[in-house]
Amino acid sequence: MGGRIDLKAEYEALRSGLEHLGLSSYESRAYMALVAYGYGDAEFIAKMAKIPRTSSYKALSGLERKGFVVSTEGRPRVYRPISPEKLRETFVKKIDETFEKLALLRDIVSEYGEPQIVYTITGKERVLKKIGELLDTSTKRFIISTPAISEIRESLSKNFSAALTREIEIIVISEPFQRSPPCTRTYHRKGLIATDIISDGERALLASHDLNACGYTDNPALAKHLENFLYMMISE
Repeated sequence: MGGRIDLKAEYEALRSGLEHLGLSSYESRAYMALVAYGYGDAEFIAKMAKIPRTSSYKALSGLERKGFVVSTEGRPRVYRPISPEKLRETFVKKIDETFEKLALLRDIVSEYGEPQIVYTITGKERVLKKIGELLDTSTKRFIISTPAISEIRESLSKNFSAALTREIEIIVISEPFQRSPPCTRTYHRKGLIATDIISDGERALLASHDLNACGYTDNPALAKHLENFLYMMISE
């Protein structure tokens, strides 16, 4: 019977793989249930995914925000999964962009010398403080691409307001259905997996999706190259 498939082990491997893509345990279970059954409301998915009914609403909302599902209007709201093939295409593209940035970093280091990158800014409070510092010291332009604009907007509302008062151009690239700070130029893109910030084309900050760690550079050459990546996202 060596050809038997251990379904439980396969399920756990799939769940673990989805969590590596940034999903919570409940989100992973809910997405797998939707792929298996095709569609369903929160109550049905809670039952099929074996998660608490009250938690299924949050899990499905998170999946929609992250681009894994779409929903219909009405009561109850019905959810359908984005196909695994489409998600694969999106993530492969994002991974390619990440490795392009790494290659760019290697080339910049080779051409200009070590670009003074700090990878030791850890802790959400410190990362948000650094983002606020970049906002406060920007003199021309502040560009942010992030899946966490709601949290950043809430934490740094005064910083955004002060920057806008100084007539700083603020460009926001965020996930669909997320509200940006008022009076900013906003573009929506699905599948954002990190927070990238460029200040005045001279300083750059790259943070993890949960804002618990970030890297920062004040090397203008590297910052400008990274800024070009963000403009490419806007022009797609």
